[in-house]
Amino acid sequence: MKSNFKRSVIILLIGGLITKILGMFIKIIMSRLLGTEGLGMYMILLPTFTLFITLAQFGFPIAISKLIAEDTKNNIKLISSIIPISIIINILLMIIIFIISPYLSNNLLHDKRLLLPIISISLVIPFTSISSICRSYFFGKEKMFPHVISTITEDIIRLIMMIIGIPYFIKQGLINTLCFIILSNIISEITSIIILIFFLPKNINIKKDDLKPKKRYIKESLNIGIPNTTGKLIGSIGYFLEPIILTSTLLLVGYSNKYITTEYGILSGYVMPLLLLPSFFTLAISQALIPVISKEYTKNNYKEVKRKIKQSIIYSLLIGIPITILFILIPELFLKYIYNTNQGINYIKVLAPICLIQYIQAPLLSSLDAMGKSKDSMKATTIGVIIRTVFLIILSPLKIGIWSLIISISINVIIVTFYSIKKVRYNLT
Repeated sequence: MKSNFKRSVIILLIGGLITKILGMFIKIIMSRLLGTEGLGMYMILLPTFTLFITLAQFGFPIAISKLIAEDTKNNIKLISSIIPISIIINILLMIIIFIISPYLSNNLLHDKRLLLPIISISLVIPFTSISSICRSYFFGKEKMFPHVISTITEDIIRLIMMIIGIPYFIKQGLINTLCFIILSNIISEITSIIILIFFLPKNINIKKDDLKPKKRYIKESLNIGIPNTTGKLIGSIGYFLEPIILTSTLLLVGYSNKYITTEYGILSGYVMPLLLLPSFFTLAISQALIPVISKEYTKNNYKEVKRKIKQSIIYSLLIGIPITILFILIPELFLKYIYNTNQGINYIKVLAPICLIQYIQAPLLSSLDAMGKSKDSMKATTIGVIIRTVFLIILSPLKIGIWSLIISISINVIIVTFYSIKKVRYNLT
């Protein structure tokens, strides 16, 4: 088990590093070809995209990983029980998006040009859901290589499409380009699904009875998935409301729409992606932790669970501390060579220490999910989102510009991380 955990972390770490580099190239191409306004529009739209993906997945990936890791279920029946429910949820969500897209673009995001990109999101989410379900099977089996290969291939396809597609579609207009960027996820997700299917065991004996949904499996999946979805949904709603509250409030106190779009684009398009570059490491640890902790916690082996959580935090800090120091000392170097800009230096210097705390948050929340304590994870997210939103509402009218959001983000990260530490310790005593 020890070797499995380390091997999983190493595989995910290497894969995460490669995908992070590919993702960085994708972001560089987008930022340079779209320009500040186009990138700002995409970043304003991104919270909406994230919210709908969270709703579409409905917490099933975590549920499947946990239940398969426990090794007490018929895995074929488990997957075949969840897929029909997932398809129904996705169809309903697509219809809802079509209906509310005009209101979202005109009244909430304050940009009627975003109507078509929002509709484009609805076409992507079913493919994202199926892909995440396929990946969760391999996570539960502690087979990380198929996930890594599929993710790398997916990003390579996206990178190629960005290089070829953006220069062509930018001539057709900014909105057409945004629609292309969103819809390109369909091709990349299909590629990922095909690769994952190739890695499935060849000797699977599927009987007709295995394909019938089992109520007990659906119930267990929903018991795990609903709290997990609720927590992520609350976080996504907060993320979704962020540009809405910020835009509405700053417009009221006299800031121009151009200033808001530009500064929000700098923060969300340059600063945060740069600061969260090391998160591939903590993500690798978090993904590898779920099956390991699920098994040991079920056996009441709290000592081993504690050891793995402490190990994950130490690993996260070992990579996070030196990178944080570099971000504080020479932020302009990273901005120049990665994004070819010097905008956002002051934001990086303030947020870098906060992101160091963020690095240990992911393993803690994953540990709570793996222990079946998704409700605690949900509470942590809820408290953080409420505080973040309240501070954003209070600070935005003070005419401190985008700093109202930076302060709100910082408070949110600190509170959620320390609340998660408290809950993990409580559940292991």
